[in-house]
Amino acid sequence: MKLGILAVGHKAPDWVIQGCAEYIRRMPRELPLAIVEIRPEARGAKNRAQLLAAEKARLLAALNGYQRIIVLDERGVDLATRQLAERLAAWMRTGGATAFVIGGADGVDESLKQQADETIRLSSLTLPHAIARLILCEQLYRAISIVRQHPYHREG
Repeated sequence: MKLGILAVGHKAPDWVIQGCAEYIRRMPRELPLAIVEIRPEARGAKNRAQLLAAEKARLLAALNGYQRIIVLDERGVDLATRQLAERLAAWMRTGGATAFVIGGADGVDESLKQQADETIRLSSLTLPHAIARLILCEQLYRAISIVRQHPYHREG
């Protein structure tokens, strides 16, 4: 099973790229994680619906080969880390590549959200897109650590 983070946005700062690379490196071979940057639509004179539609087309092309789509959205289900680990374990049992979609500045097209298998949120706080990528990388690593009973995750 593979995991992908499909993120609409410009190149992340080097410190985010380095942080994500560290968690990607730590992922087990049987659960590789990749980040795919999706070019945001140029704003120009376009309205929000036009921007989202153009980004949706790019996302759909990048989603080819993924059987499960998880959209990150501020109105999504709020999961604790253990709950994410439980979902990850279930996805691993059923198989199929899983994509996590992080929308651009205007979010994710509503019809793409409706196509998603799940919609989750990382935080009640508003996060910059680059930081959301880094947090998601870390949480996916933490989730697989819980599944494998690795000591990275400590509860007390």
